[in-house]
Amino acid sequence: MRMEAGLSLAQLGELLHYSKGHLSKIENGTKSPSPELARQSDAALGAKGRLVSLVAGRPSDTAPPEAVSDEDEVWLMSLSADGANWFNPVNRREALALTTSSLLGFGLSSQGMSATARRPAAVEVFRTMFEQARNLGQTASPGVVLPAAIAQTHVLRGLALKAPPGIRDEFLVLGARFAEYAGWMAQEAGNSQAALWWTAKAVDMAAAGNDHDLAVYSLVRRALVTLYRDDAAQTIELARQAQVRKDVPRRIRGLAAQREAQGHALAGDYDACMRLLDEARELLAGDSDRPDPSVLGSMNLTDPVSMATGWCLYELGRPKEAAEILDAQVALIRPQALRSQARYGARQALAHASAGHVEHACDLTGRLLTISDVVASATITTDLRRLARVLSRWHANPSVRELYPALTAALRSPEV
Repeated sequence: MRMEAGLSLAQLGELLHYSKGHLSKIENGTKSPSPELARQSDAALGAKGRLVSLVAGRPSDTAPPEAVSDEDEVWLMSLSADGANWFNPVNRREALALTTSSLLGFGLSSQGMSATARRPAAVEVFRTMFEQARNLGQTASPGVVLPAAIAQTHVLRGLALKAPPGIRDEFLVLGARFAEYAGWMAQEAGNSQAALWWTAKAVDMAAAGNDHDLAVYSLVRRALVTLYRDDAAQTIELARQAQVRKDVPRRIRGLAAQREAQGHALAGDYDACMRLLDEARELLAGDSDRPDPSVLGSMNLTDPVSMATGWCLYELGRPKEAAEILDAQVALIRPQALRSQARYGARQALAHASAGHVEHACDLTGRLLTISDVVASATITTDLRRLARVLSRWHANPSVRELYPALTAALRSPEV
């Protein structure tokens, strides 16, 4: 394809910002291409995804782990003094064995739960707490947010059992939102299986509260897990399933179309990606200024479809175009939204590095490393690892040499 395009190895290397020697090894089969090189080559040579398809992504397991039934389920959470916590759902018999074998235990009384469950004001208090949890998730690590989200899910589930029918559904739906958010924080902590488990739990709770929209949105959430595992086919399939029903809110269908576009970008299909982004923009039109704090999806992006467009253009091997869009969109993220700043800032730096803007990429990366350390995100670390690989091609560059110690230190977070 390079020869058909009339390009020498040196000319292609100049277009892609790879050395002639490196590309020669790829063509001779002595070195395997990275996904980044495949995508950029695909775009430069007009391969329409054929080169991308030759570099397989990581397979993913989207099935959540086996769980005991709700009726026989007990949640155990260990909270250590140093902040290292774990959570485990077990059946009652196992829980009883653990409790009786322990030296000391403190029972937490459920007295007054029934009275609380009958008060509609309690729902509003928990709704405010959910908004606060989402705000905290933008400025703190998953280890800070997850224990509280799990505890609130548990409390709301308990209140629903004692609430009258009208209020019961509200407790269950709000508990489902806490569970769904726990799933996102679990993914950010690097535990995809836990993320899927919590997402499945959220769907069950929402359905019990007569809200079936969350079951559709869960497909969008599962597609995010597969997206970060470079599984284009599964991402597209899950996002398509979320768009089948036309009776779900436009926002959910818009987010699903946006996710499918990201899957097509991963597969190198430019036309399908742009078509889905146009659909997402139409579905999400006028939705960015919604005041509801419990709205599904991110609330921190002024124009989520434009941000997704920049994201997709990078995956499509068009880093210069991606960088231009991401520069404009990242600048609009509110200062308090540290997690969003780090997530899209990492993608912005990655686009600039791949476009050959090495010094600017290093400057951007240096500014976001402190933020990424605070939010401790496995998904952001995925992009930082890609960024480190791209910058290593300019290892002799003074800016890269100065940045590398701090960048490699930031890569100690777990993978997704």
